[in-house]
Amino acid sequence: MMSEFPAVPPVTVVSSATLLSKSVSSGEVSQDEREAAVFSPEFYEAARHIKMRKELTKLELEVELLKEEKKNADVTHPFYLAGRLQALQRFCTHLRDVLKARELLAGQLARPVCHENLPVPAQLHSYVVETTHMAMEFVETLDEKRSTISKSGHVACDLDQLDSSVMQLTAQSWEVATLANRRP
Repeated sequence: MMSEFPAVPPVTVVSSATLLSKSVSSGEVSQDEREAAVFSPEFYEAARHIKMRKELTKLELEVELLKEEKKNADVTHPFYLAGRLQALQRFCTHLRDVLKARELLAGQLARPVCHENLPVPAQLHSYVVETTHMAMEFVETLDEKRSTISKSGHVACDLDQLDSSVMQLTAQSWEVATLANRRP
């Protein structure tokens, strides 16, 4: 009696299959690489290209991260922060000394300037009075900002407020110098 199925030829092992099996068992080639090589060399090359692209992207991201760390090192590194902190402490000590003498300074600023012999022309006296009032307001505002800064724990905010105070003081001194240099 004859079977309905055709006879299956015996399986022959090809030398390349034997070589791949030995390579996988010795660890020289992974199972994935073996399967890629068996199915298609183009597939293997594409997979290898994608893997290399992923590694390249990973390395590019690491380089970018290192560049950012280097760029921000002067802000975040303790060596640079220590110097800035010392400068800020010296400046705050100076401001504290100025504010301790606030009563004396406020008294000097509040004293009328018309009773003293000033080298200011008479037509500029009104500007001197306005500038004196502005300076008194500045000292009061500076005291308020100092108390706000002492309550704040953020160094960045403290530096911004100090910068704005210095800019205000500079602007006011520039205005006084401009008014004093103006000749009618």
